[in-house]
Amino acid sequence: MAELSVVVHGPNVQDHLTELLDSLAAHPLPDAEVIVAAVGDWARETAERHAPEVQVVPLPDGTGDAAARAAGAARASGRWLHFVHAKDGLPAGTPRTVAERVAELPGEVDVLLLDHVRSTWHTSGLPSPDGPLLARAGRADVPLDDCSPLLRLTPLLGTRVLRADFWRAHEHRLTTDDEPYAALAALLLADRVACLPHVAYEDRRLRPASLPPVTPEQRYGLVERYESLLDLTRDRRAAHTVLYDLMVRDCLRTFARGGMEEEVAREFFRRASLAALRRRPEGHRRPAGLEGVRRSLLEEGAYAKYRAFQAVNRTRRSAKAVVRARKRLVGAKLRDHQYRRALGRPVNPHLAVFAAYWNRGVACNPAAIAAKLAELAPQIHAVWVVTEENAALLPPGTDHVVPGSRRYWEVLASAKYLVNNVNFANAVVKRPDAIHVQTHHGTPLKRMGLDQMAYPAAAQGLDFKALLERIDKWDFSVSANSHTTRMWERAYPSRYVSLDHGYPRNDVYYTAGADDIRAVRDRLGIAPGRRAVLYAPTHRDYEAGWTPRLDLATLADRLGEDTVLLVRGHYFYGGAASPLTNLRRTGRIIDVSSYDPVEELCLAADALVTDYSSIMFDYANLDRPIVIHADDWETYRTTRGVYFDLMAEAPGPVARTQQELTEILTTDAWRDESAAKTRAVFRRRFCEYDDGRAAERVVRRVFLGQDERDLPPVLPIEERTPAPTPQEATA
Repeated sequence: MAELSVVVHGPNVQDHLTELLDSLAAHPLPDAEVIVAAVGDWARETAERHAPEVQVVPLPDGTGDAAARAAGAARASGRWLHFVHAKDGLPAGTPRTVAERVAELPGEVDVLLLDHVRSTWHTSGLPSPDGPLLARAGRADVPLDDCSPLLRLTPLLGTRVLRADFWRAHEHRLTTDDEPYAALAALLLADRVACLPHVAYEDRRLRPASLPPVTPEQRYGLVERYESLLDLTRDRRAAHTVLYDLMVRDCLRTFARGGMEEEVAREFFRRASLAALRRRPEGHRRPAGLEGVRRSLLEEGAYAKYRAFQAVNRTRRSAKAVVRARKRLVGAKLRDHQYRRALGRPVNPHLAVFAAYWNRGVACNPAAIAAKLAELAPQIHAVWVVTEENAALLPPGTDHVVPGSRRYWEVLASAKYLVNNVNFANAVVKRPDAIHVQTHHGTPLKRMGLDQMAYPAAAQGLDFKALLERIDKWDFSVSANSHTTRMWERAYPSRYVSLDHGYPRNDVYYTAGADDIRAVRDRLGIAPGRRAVLYAPTHRDYEAGWTPRLDLATLADRLGEDTVLLVRGHYFYGGAASPLTNLRRTGRIIDVSSYDPVEELCLAADALVTDYSSIMFDYANLDRPIVIHADDWETYRTTRGVYFDLMAEAPGPVARTQQELTEILTTDAWRDESAAKTRAVFRRRFCEYDDGRAAERVVRRVFLGQDERDLPPVLPIEERTPAPTPQEATA
């Protein structure tokens, strides 16, 4: 029998389960077992990658935390149970520390209390307020009635390690989705408790805007929770007094935070007032000062007086802030007066604003959506946001506005639909009846959004608070595969709806014909029968500019007269204003850094060579060879952060040096059976929703309001037919 069973439970929220299981695998302990009650397929798949070190209990999507805990505990064989939510973490070595502590406890101890740290989207490892309480309690085991202040510990079930027999005896009470209730009830039901004044748990608090809204029943449940707990403290005066103070404090804090409709607020206040009166200990004295006034008004049920009291305090606190803000607002009002006037007009249901790549022009997913919109809903007029210098490059007849111009603010204020593959300016107001569509522009290998915070080289200059404000404007987020959906939900936590419809820009990889491919190759000057290799490296956050990672002239010479290198520098480095400008255009090396759209380059290429660029995920739709050149993988992974190990899950052969790359491209290794099998696995994972009809699904769902069940279904990957290869097109 194991001394300790670590019961991990819940869905793989924002991929935190991966980190948790990786940390457990890095510090295995013979006398502890790990059981994962995995809710949903993603959690199950994540847990199974760690088997046989962990036991997996698969549970269907939607299984609640209480049921998941119970299912995991039923499989456990340890003398002690440590319940760990899949979103949370365990500091290195925690199971060993806990196992050693419980091994020395006498049999009458039911609960071991742990210290913890707190992490949010913008902070990590913050100390909890529990440390001093645990330190004062010491390591001796005591009845709770002798140390009732321990009830003030943060009510996290993960900071309570429960004796297995104790759990089974009280499972009916402790199996509840109300975790704070279970955490407090465990203390009240225990005969004796012990403490470990040691950080042994990480409480990860998800961003509220990424969670479902709190319902009125959940608000009222706070009062019901404490009323039920107070029933367990009859004839236990000290515990009752502490719990009563906690109840009143939490009710007042909940009321002060707001966010409730007036009817709900009144009812919550009424219920809290009745509980405060009914449960008040005999002789209980209110605290002095403002807190005492608040409690007095609550007990009186004086809702109107309490609201007036709040208003007076808010006025007093904000008076100075208003004076300071007024000076700033004068300038802001002069600047955006026109925009505000436009916001006062009705939204135009027949107007859509599109932008891509920081207003560079008609491109990427927004361009594909706009084209399909013109076909399916021509009554909706599209206007593009384009910088003045790029306006001359627009297709003829493209209606556009320049950022900052008079019409720019007018269309942004009045458009029903706003579509972008990055974000609109911070100043853009999200109108309640407008729809914002975030299409993104790639599948994430590198860390994105909030996940960049841990990587200073990537996060330099980013304002994460402003980023969250932009994210909260999204109504829809377009995704090409379930990996992307999950990573966006982790990196950009908010309440938008994920459109698992595929990337519209990738439709062309299934709709282009032989004539389209021949036309692109003719424009690029690629003669029939010649092999075209597209080399498209990404940028490095740790480099100020582009450092060429290949000697392209030498590579071209080694590949011979029959191979053309199409070299595309990353747009962050200014297109043609790059080291490529020093290369001779020999017909075998062509700088295509300024060529748009990039999808045409992919159609023209027989093979792709890249490093960590998201182009690999799009190109995989063509089911053509991909070679990874990863000369600095360890540095890139460390400085930028990645979501998976590309070296283990590459879409084709991996070269770590130019010599290895040359050998792959001069033999059949770039297109042999092994490369095809590797690519097939990659395609199945990352081309999941792309089948040539992504733009249609997005337009029908967003602009035409059709139900998701009525959209064209995503074809199984075996039934999709990619565009012909260049050899097939020119045969």
